[in-house]
Amino acid sequence: MTDTTDLFAFPITHKWPAQHPDRLQLYSLPTPNGVKVSIMLEECGLPYEVHRVSFDAQDQFTPEFLSLNPNNKIPAILDPNGPGGQPLALWESGAILVYLAEKTGKFLPADPARRYETLQWLMFQMGGVGPMFGQVGFFTIFGGKDFEDKRPRDRYTAESMRLLGVLNQRLKGRDWIMGDEYTIADIAIWPWVRNLVERYKAGDLVGYAEFTEVQRVVAAFVARPAVAKGLTIPAAPN
Repeated sequence: MTDTTDLFAFPITHKWPAQHPDRLQLYSLPTPNGVKVSIMLEECGLPYEVHRVSFDAQDQFTPEFLSLNPNNKIPAILDPNGPGGQPLALWESGAILVYLAEKTGKFLPADPARRYETLQWLMFQMGGVGPMFGQVGFFTIFGGKDFEDKRPRDRYTAESMRLLGVLNQRLKGRDWIMGDEYTIADIAIWPWVRNLVERYKAGDLVGYAEFTEVQRVVAAFVARPAVAKGLTIPAAPN
């Protein structure tokens, strides 16, 4: 069992004290990137303690948070039981998903060929789906919605539609990205698709109704109990 002093060596725990220092510490918000990790933790059944990083209070720019993630982004984790039994601090949601999959032996195929194929689709989300959908969101509900010139919005919309088409084609005849097997590729991709439609209100803009295979899998994804719970973590303050 990890001693409290082991984690206290990490400055982030001075601002967000660990009530359960033997558990994995999650620093996050329920954004598409943030919920990847809370969903993964719920799916794996790993005990963890969650800490809300408030963007309103600019917590992500505090010295304590930057001491763990110099890129000032959520999510980040501090695992008291990392490799060799030593604490491990880790950021970047894709890296965290791979780490948790390898730690638990879940949601990442053991077969080398299928493992790399899964990682391929994880990178597809990290390099394409997330950045492009996020740009669409800027032009639908954030500052970009007031731009008179719609060419930037249309550029990101067209690319997002192309990415949805890639996913739609991939899913034909498959339950999940990797077929019958639910993996970290699904955990990475579907929160972003859901967010594009529900949060960014871009369904009509990207022609979401045309991507029936994507709709089918998103519905199956959000119906999973671990996903339903993970999408709400950390909870909004009272």
